[in-house]
Amino acid sequence: MGFRIDEKTLRRAGLDYWPNLVWQVVDHWEALQEQLANRVWYFSKKAKHCFWDISFAKDDVLVFGSETSGLPDRIMSLQPEHNLRIPTGQGVRSLNLSSAAAVAGYELARQMGGNS
Repeated sequence: MGFRIDEKTLRRAGLDYWPNLVWQVVDHWEALQEQLANRVWYFSKKAKHCFWDISFAKDDVLVFGSETSGLPDRIMSLQPEHNLRIPTGQGVRSLNLSSAAAVAGYELARQMGGNS
């Protein structure tokens, strides 16, 4: 996974909401893809569509790549119309993964009435 999810690490990260999450680890992208019945949005600095122009639905899935390499082209090509970018100012190469996930997650929550 690239990070640890043991109790000590999660507590240090301040993830006091962790017990309220439903999560699982899958072995590879194809295994996850088989389980996703919902609409999937892929975030990338290379995407053409701005995430502000999307009306998200409650069960939408947001997918982010690694900070160093982003999402692989094979994933980005699955549904090009679902590739989204978060606009940044000139001279900003990209947002870090944590910031991008927070921005997108809070936009989805805002559209769902703020209590999702």
